[in-house]
Amino acid sequence: MQARIQRKKTPILMYHSISCNASSKFRQFTVSPTSFAEQMAYLHQQAYTPITVTQYIRARSERGNVLPERPVVLTFDDGFADFFTVALPVLKEHDFAATLYISSKFIDGTSYWLRHEGETTRRMLTWKQLAEIAMSGIECGAHSHSHPQLDILSYNQARDEILESKRLLEDHLGREVLSFAYPFGYHSTQVRNLVREAGYTSACAVRHAMSSETDDPFSLARFMVRANCTMEEFAALLIGRSSSPLTAAYKIYLRIRTPVWQFARRFAASVTKPLNQRRFEGGLI
Repeated sequence: MQARIQRKKTPILMYHSISCNASSKFRQFTVSPTSFAEQMAYLHQQAYTPITVTQYIRARSERGNVLPERPVVLTFDDGFADFFTVALPVLKEHDFAATLYISSKFIDGTSYWLRHEGETTRRMLTWKQLAEIAMSGIECGAHSHSHPQLDILSYNQARDEILESKRLLEDHLGREVLSFAYPFGYHSTQVRNLVREAGYTSACAVRHAMSSETDDPFSLARFMVRANCTMEEFAALLIGRSSSPLTAAYKIYLRIRTPVWQFARRFAASVTKPLNQRRFEGGLI
């Protein structure tokens, strides 16, 4: 049995690294291989059907299209090498689709944008691995070129970041790249317009909420799966509920905090930009 998109709210889950090793500042962005395998097994046991972001958008926009009875969208940000070595085999085992968002500058290299987190040597995917991933039915999307905070860059810098990642991925993989994810989840009206004009059909934010047909396709809501997520909490995420009052309060706090924090960053950037102009050259933060 299937249900139309109008009747559904769909969980879009966001992962980063599937690993046991992380610095204290980066640990929240990792999920252990054991936990990840348990979470994917739960989706299989509960008859969830993972789809890609582009499949989800098409189901929303094409008349007569329907979603699976229990849809879920699995997304992975950044392009860490452990997606290939750890996550992909588990996804293949269950025949699960997913969307992988890649920052193109760091392919064949390391995560040296993570200086503050002490994670500059974490291995990233190679072009060879990405080609195999794309052939496995995983959607490859763009996550900018050098992973900056796009909403505080100049118009030209943000545009170049958005276009360059699309161009490089399409040239190397030989297929169209239709979905984008904002680094850090930060975006603005200008950034969303640039993503749309670049030829993408969707973009993922964060927002700590279920996604629905009322979502702007260029600001899709996602839940982040954190390192300490229990199976009870994971099950609650899938239905948009919190497993405890504390978790519920924290989610409300995050939804309020995010736009306030974005405004503060943009204001600070506008004040300090003349002093830091050299720092922004090349689109790096």
